[in-house]
Amino acid sequence: MVTRTDAPTRREQILKEAARLFAERGFHGVGVDEIGAAVGISGPGLYRHFAGKDAMLAELLVGISGQLLTGARRRLAEADGETGPSAVLDSLIEGHIDFALDDRPLITLHDRELDRLRDSDRKLVRQLQRQYVELWVEVLRGVYPTLAEPAARSAVHSVFGLLNSTPHLGRPGSLPGRGATAVLLHRMARGAFEAAGEE
Repeated sequence: MVTRTDAPTRREQILKEAARLFAERGFHGVGVDEIGAAVGISGPGLYRHFAGKDAMLAELLVGISGQLLTGARRRLAEADGETGPSAVLDSLIEGHIDFALDDRPLITLHDRELDRLRDSDRKLVRQLQRQYVELWVEVLRGVYPTLAEPAARSAVHSVFGLLNSTPHLGRPGSLPGRGATAVLLHRMARGAFEAAGEE
């Protein structure tokens, strides 16, 4: 989820290709030589950047959880009380849609390989994810004040499930354009939240 405009570093290139290959063939189906070849360096050359595949997987999964949380906090800070909670919720949805459309291999990787992380890394991923969810719950309850906290939390998890379904939406090229898909996902997310709020 690199948002800057300058060229990615070698380390970022390696992580991007590792995510793609791990998602396509599974963590154990990919060797360091293949990752190296994908970025134009020798397999052993990867060890100048990472201790091994396990370190790449940990950085990918911990990294994306941290980036989502940081991005959501930034969106809240930018709102700074000047926009209503509904606009803040829209901003959070937009940020997650960007992730869901641009980082699909990481969604697949998380679903398949999270249990391969060391306990400490897996706990860190879960901790970051809980903080991310609770941030959304707070914003959602600002939009729908009568929505009980457990119901709000369930709604947030459900919308994440909807948005994170992008790896299963079809082959590349079989979807409408990115913009149209983003609009559709946003409308569906808001519809789900409105349905929860009506209760």
